Amino acid sequence: MPKSKRSKVFHLTQVTKKTKEQKEKLFENIRECVPQYEHCFVFSIDNMRNNYLKTVRHELSDCRLFFGKTKLTARALGTTPETAQADGIHLLTSYLSGSVGLIFTNRAPDEIAAYFAALSQVDFARAGTVATRTFTIPAGPLYSTGGEVPDEHDVPVGHTLEPELRRLGLPTRMAKGKVVLSNEEGTGEGYTICKEGDVLDSRQTRLLKLFSVCLSEFRVQLLAYWTKEGGAVTELSKREAGDATMEGVSDNE
Repeated sequence: MPKSKRSKVFHLTQVTKKTKEQKEKLFENIRECVPQYEHCFVFSIDNMRNNYLKTVRHELSDCRLFFGKTKLTARALGTTPETAQADGIHLLTSYLSGSVGLIFTNRAPDEIAAYFAALSQVDFARAGTVATRTFTIPAGPLYSTGGEVPDEHDVPVGHTLEPELRRLGLPTRMAKGKVVLSNEEGTGEGYTICKEGDVLDSRQTRLLKLFSVCLSEFRVQLLAYWTKEGGAVTELSKREAGDATMEGVSDNE
């Protein structure tokens, strides 16, 4: 009997590699933007979230945003005065390392800087994020925010969550229909999910999400910008070390 086509397994984590045509299109799009815009910014993103970036693209619809491999982006701008697509723009390539992108705009630099300075969105941390503070759940009846708000303004954790909490390592038990957290042995305190400076793993991030604790902040950091008139590059902030390279390629079209 022939194998049913309905039984095919699709791996949701499978990623299609960018084709040569897509890379060439990005290369050409960047080159086309250089003479069309007055300024070009190099920026990095802390705690990347696509949904927040979509909002940025919508609010800066008159600008162009690009992500891509830094070597390709550098070649598109030009790496020397001889290959530069405009006077002085090759100086931006020294900022193209790690997870960075480009913004081409005709808006004033002060307006762009003010927009991103005010842009901040908190979100749940992902594995690999560094904890910005210590979070400890007090012992006793367990509440949905884990002690973040007073008990009288909180609601108890539902009993259906108790098996998952135990699976994630919390010393919980049922008592009179309520989920109760036991003291840590020898401390008389509750349970510490993370300490400030910890690199969070998937178990910790899941627990933080269950208790509605946000430790990530989406921010865009402007590193430098180029101005067509005069060909000058102005540095805005230094890059922090340890950022990973973004492999994705996209723009705001």
